[in-house]
Amino acid sequence: MSAPESLPLAGTAVLLRTADPGFEVLLMRRPDRGSFAGAWVFPGGKVEQSDRREGGDEVDAARRAAIRETREEVGLVVPELTVLSEWRPPIEAPTRIRTWFFLGEAPVGELSPSPAEVAEIAWVTPSAALARHAAGEWTLFPPTWVTLHQLSAFLDVSSAVSSAGAAQLFQTRVVDSESGRAFVWDHARLEAGALPWRFLTD
Repeated sequence: MSAPESLPLAGTAVLLRTADPGFEVLLMRRPDRGSFAGAWVFPGGKVEQSDRREGGDEVDAARRAAIRETREEVGLVVPELTVLSEWRPPIEAPTRIRTWFFLGEAPVGELSPSPAEVAEIAWVTPSAALARHAAGEWTLFPPTWVTLHQLSAFLDVSSAVSSAGAAQLFQTRVVDSESGRAFVWDHARLEAGALPWRFLTD
């Protein structure tokens, strides 16, 4: 098994815009093939060599990847992103990639989704996205679900963005039991055996 530090890296951009009331987050549905087939995700992708700089660290490389992928996937040029979390995949994952999530305010501009990478796109409140998942209408993976769950506690863009800056570490473990599958981290657990999912903290 590869050590977490040796896994490939990716960067994800969680973009917010002001709405009435509150704020919305940008989500896109992947095509029914490839990574996260059919799931609703934030823009992002693997770190490429062009994202790395001599003397730079992996967080900066992942941030550049998130900005580049956002431009390529949805046509938005993001000037700034603040680190939010680091997600380390469970050993059971078929493809293991360590992903840094970044949070930022979306720039003004028209969305231009890439047909090859985006089947559908939506601005939606975190609570509405979670409700669609709970109803079985949307597929979400745990990192997306947990991020939306945490964002749903904030009232506006500024308070959400100001909460970022120190990365939360999510070293994921999978636990299967009679009640179904759960995803477990230090001091938190996502019960995913049935809808709606439940997030429990110690």
